[in-house]
Amino acid sequence: MDESFLLMLTNLLHLQNHLDPTSSLLTPTPTPTSPTSLLTSTSAAPLLFFTIASVLSYLTTTSLQNSSPASSSQPHQNPEPNSPDSDHKHQFSISAFRAFSTEHIWAMEAPLRDAQWRSLYGLSYPVFTTVVDKLKPFIAQSNLSLPTDYAVAMVLSRLSLGLSAKTLAKRYSLEPYLISKITNMVTRLLATKLSPEFIRIPIVRRRLHETTQAFEELTSLPNICGAMDTTAVKVRSKNVGDVFVSKHGFPSVLLQVVSDHKKILWDVCVKAPGGFDDATHLRDSLLYNRLVSGDILWDKVINVRGHNLRPYIVGDWCYPLLSFLMTPFSWNRTGSPAQNAFDEALMKGRKHAEEAIGLLKGRWRILQDLNVDINHAPQTIVACCVLHNLCQIAKEPEPDLWKEPEEIGESPGILENEKSYYYFGESVRQALADDLYQRLSSR
Repeated sequence: MDESFLLMLTNLLHLQNHLDPTSSLLTPTPTPTSPTSLLTSTSAAPLLFFTIASVLSYLTTTSLQNSSPASSSQPHQNPEPNSPDSDHKHQFSISAFRAFSTEHIWAMEAPLRDAQWRSLYGLSYPVFTTVVDKLKPFIAQSNLSLPTDYAVAMVLSRLSLGLSAKTLAKRYSLEPYLISKITNMVTRLLATKLSPEFIRIPIVRRRLHETTQAFEELTSLPNICGAMDTTAVKVRSKNVGDVFVSKHGFPSVLLQVVSDHKKILWDVCVKAPGGFDDATHLRDSLLYNRLVSGDILWDKVINVRGHNLRPYIVGDWCYPLLSFLMTPFSWNRTGSPAQNAFDEALMKGRKHAEEAIGLLKGRWRILQDLNVDINHAPQTIVACCVLHNLCQIAKEPEPDLWKEPEEIGESPGILENEKSYYYFGESVRQALADDLYQRLSSR
């Protein structure tokens, strides 16, 4: 029971004793630490009246204080999350979060403020508010009993720290099923509502030219518009079947990304269990089908030794060589001098996709060991990709790269419907290699 409430009752009893002196001979003076003494008065009727009145007054006052916007602005009512007099259990309460985010956050120096916010939620406070503002209209429709920013912060802490629903439930004093429910809702909204805005193919002329020019400066190869890579995202779900076991020996699902020169992902695909190979996953992706069908037609065309070459993606030897996807001649540099020079240049570009995945898993550590239901794995992965792009666009500090296991292998076979794309890609790749080698030799 609240001490201020007991003190109020004490004062009322003093008044009762003054009105009825005989009761003081039989009733010990109550103290805030002995609430049971309040029940021993022999003058029950007047005391009962005062008690009921005081309870109603107290409840009304408390309700008004809690509903008043001004009440949340009082620093002394809500201790800071890291203050010595607030225990670990209350660091993540709504009142503590509200006090920290609305009252104290803007009083801090920006570097300190954002560093502290990143340690808790994986991104700076301005980027966090961007996420909240974009999700708020959708979360409001769900009738969630928690404030939008608090729910988003809770999910971001799980994604950035890799916490399980059970661990997060203890931290926020909520039931694990509620943590899972909120996580599923927020990640689904990120993956469906925000991904069209923040994961986009560079079709706009200005962005396309910027990307191809930047890759050319990095690799000396013209018209590269993206770098592709695939990673196995380890899942913790049980009884998922052998088809989910990756080549590295752990259960997983595959994530395919295409990155630009800033390590911003402009296409992601999560469609296959970890046991599938990269080429099969590529062929099942929407991007592949759009490129094959000509649905994506970049208007920037250059001529390389008599070949008209549209913007293309670079990938490693795990992918098929196609007109829109250039791969190395060999994985161990056993080709001609021109071919080896091309392979070295191509891998400089492909490295950006590899580093983008390293940043993605380094920043959103839940992807290092995904502890969500297998049915929610794809949306959780895509949600992290959206957040990754937000961080890259905002130029957030880059964390240490997550190191992927080394891969070696042979190029996959070519399907019957891919032969025309393969033959053209083969001719263009050799033309690019010869042109590059000639330019390098003439320097």
